[in-house]
Amino acid sequence: MPIPARPVVPVNGGFLQQPMVPVPEDWQNTYVSIRGNNGQGEEIPLTGFLSAAWPAMMIQPGATGLDMPPFELHTDDSPNLDGSMYRGARAAARQILLPVFVYGIDRKTLRRFKRKLANALNPKLGYCILTFVESNGIPRRLQCYYAGGMEGNEAADSAGFKWISYGIQLTATDPWFYGDTEIAASWSFGSAQPFLGNPFLPVKLGKGTLSTGTLTVTNTGDIEAWPVWTITGPLKSFTFTGPDGTSWGIPAAAGGADVLANGRTLTVDCRPGYKTITDDQGTNYFPSMSASPSLWSVPPGTSTAQATLVSGSGTPTVTMTLFPRYATY
Repeated sequence: MPIPARPVVPVNGGFLQQPMVPVPEDWQNTYVSIRGNNGQGEEIPLTGFLSAAWPAMMIQPGATGLDMPPFELHTDDSPNLDGSMYRGARAAARQILLPVFVYGIDRKTLRRFKRKLANALNPKLGYCILTFVESNGIPRRLQCYYAGGMEGNEAADSAGFKWISYGIQLTATDPWFYGDTEIAASWSFGSAQPFLGNPFLPVKLGKGTLSTGTLTVTNTGDIEAWPVWTITGPLKSFTFTGPDGTSWGIPAAAGGADVLANGRTLTVDCRPGYKTITDDQGTNYFPSMSASPSLWSVPPGTSTAQATLVSGSGTPTVTMTLFPRYATY
């Protein structure tokens, strides 16, 4: 049966009042563009007109794949139980369809537009960057590779002398959107600086003394982010333990020598596809790491980690940077 709806709501004391009516916020249309050649090519707007010239490439209604990425669920079946047991999930590559209408003032303009778009999409020249900017002015970017859809169809309802339409298919191997803002914080000899308004590394480093501190980190994205650490010596040993309890670091060397010399800068890149630990001279420090190191990620929201450092005779510094990731634009 239908659920009755009342125009008023109860409040304290039994009195009734009219509910507050939300006022919609004025919001402009979304700006969309594409840039090829590993994001270094010319930016091609796909919405609106940048000038009074009316020939353009325009995205049409019907785009798909721009919100939540697809997920693969990992489950186990039991011969004696109904259903399955959930084991985990991973975000799969994102498949995107962009209906694009290309319109030229004449045939020559149309051919020029088609060539520009084809060169921007050519995966042999690198990936392309899809950019979305809402009315708040905050861009979200997605790295994609062209998969198909621009082969061309000269049917009467698909192309004309001065126009053509495409259903461009893109694959985002990294299914998450990125912003332009890189979050960074650095510390030197206990001079803690805020990390999104939170004390991140309240560690007091002393000459050859052990320091242990709690790291409070905030990730503004929708999914875990992978940091890049920059550590400048001298340090005799250090360990960074993530919110999930895993850790990475370099244990103390035999004889008490510095594992990271004064003036040497160690870069620990935790990002998938990188996972490198090298200094400013290109030396690989992975063999010096503790057994089974885990280059942990920073989960969304606010979390805590632990840092244990033993400094040498100097002023070591620690810097962490990360790019938050988002499920949609």
